[in-house]
Amino acid sequence: MPTLYRNARLDARLDARLDDGRTTSAAAFVVDGPTLTWLGRDADAAPGAGTRSVDLGGAYVTPAFVDAHVHATATGLGLTGLDLRATSSLAEALAAIERAARAARGRPILGGGWDESRWPERRPPTAAELDRAAYGGAVYLARVDVHSAVVSSSVMASVPGLAGLAGYDPNGWQHEPQAHDAVRVAALEALTTGQRRAAQRAFLAEMAALGVASVHEMGGPIISSPDDLAELLELARAEPLPEVIGYWGELHGIATARELGAVGAAGDLFVDGSLGSHTAALTVPYRDRPDTTGVLRFDTAELTQHVRACADAGLQAGFHAIGDAAVDQLLDAVEAIGPGAGAGHRIEHAEYVRDPARLAASGLAASMQPVFDALWGGTDGLYAERLGRDRALALNRMGELAAAGVPLAFGSDTPVTEAGPWAAVRAAAYPHDPGAGVSPRVAFAAHTAGGWSAARRDGGRLVAGAPATFTVWGTGQLGADGLPDLRPGRELPECLATVRDGTAIFDPHSLV
Repeated sequence: MPTLYRNARLDARLDARLDDGRTTSAAAFVVDGPTLTWLGRDADAAPGAGTRSVDLGGAYVTPAFVDAHVHATATGLGLTGLDLRATSSLAEALAAIERAARAARGRPILGGGWDESRWPERRPPTAAELDRAAYGGAVYLARVDVHSAVVSSSVMASVPGLAGLAGYDPNGWQHEPQAHDAVRVAALEALTTGQRRAAQRAFLAEMAALGVASVHEMGGPIISSPDDLAELLELARAEPLPEVIGYWGELHGIATARELGAVGAAGDLFVDGSLGSHTAALTVPYRDRPDTTGVLRFDTAELTQHVRACADAGLQAGFHAIGDAAVDQLLDAVEAIGPGAGAGHRIEHAEYVRDPARLAASGLAASMQPVFDALWGGTDGLYAERLGRDRALALNRMGELAAAGVPLAFGSDTPVTEAGPWAAVRAAAYPHDPGAGVSPRVAFAAHTAGGWSAARRDGGRLVAGAPATFTVWGTGQLGADGLPDLRPGRELPECLATVRDGTAIFDPHSLV
């Protein structure tokens, strides 16, 4: 049955006279099955026989958001288990771990979100402290950047040869790639199918409640498992939940990506690590650890070979690259193929880009996380501590990338940051350094149409013939650009309903 939605403030282009992409009040639209079949002025709506009519009461309607970089199961484990992002001290974190251990009744405790730079103790818990808090049980707790973790003695004991791996720390903080990868794989393998499914469902339901109708899942052999990605894709197909577009981040992992139904052997295929864990690759040493410039995981020739193989297979290539040395290495690899060889492929994070024009010329789309700057940017945040003031201000220059012509897609990298698309749009429009930002309208486009484009899909527009994928918001007065007032301190819009391909995936008030 077709549905006519009336009395809406619609973020859409209705006709040539309103071809400015801004919001039109007193608008209406028709959904028939999975498709938007008509959009226009409320006064022009002429419902046919059998058409259901819904009055939206002046609600604001936009294309649904796309989160272009997520880790579903890890985030879901925080929602269903232990999330330490809100803890303000090591002592508070240890108390939370003890409570979780009592509730777990001997089952392994997986969680994360801790950030020692925000605690007065300025350090994570030790293995001995975890052992006491968890009564000797198994504990794996990822740092907020998910590139290092603290683990209990029982987890370390379960990994054969761990003590011989580079970066092994007997005190429990595994912050070098080899040791951390080993304990992460061991922790994830301890999850049951039921635990994974519950975490994935909780995550996808949360995203729908935030106005997100599609997520890009960044799977891989270190991050998750083939079963994890396969189960997530199956869940999203079987239930009214956001669409999952899957990526498998394994070097030369073409066959696995195809077998899983991933759109690319891409995503968190790590060229380097993270700034928080001192593993992002830099051309100049870290300010607070002058003994290191981070880690480059692959030879340039290997990256070039991977891009070529993905292109030949009709899949996307893509890499995690945060530090300037990692971004430069990836661009070297793409340029070895030829001008514009990155078109249709991706770079994840792209925080420290020294030459925006060079990235634009590569053709790569930049999948970025604006909330990184909100949490750790500026002249006195974590980035300044790691790199010094000048280099910290050189990070996340989204405005310069957009001006150079780099295609942008925005996401959260949840659980690294808390998902929330309007908060990300705000962070991109109002960064610590105003000169690094983009307009709210450009940021909004990067978090909607940009996400679809980064996955080589069309979407993110409300036009006749497009998929009926939209979100209904409760918000006050809109600005001249047709968007809510997103200035810092203003209340962000409330999601009232989210619709994917004509089906409500979040509708607590039976609005749609």
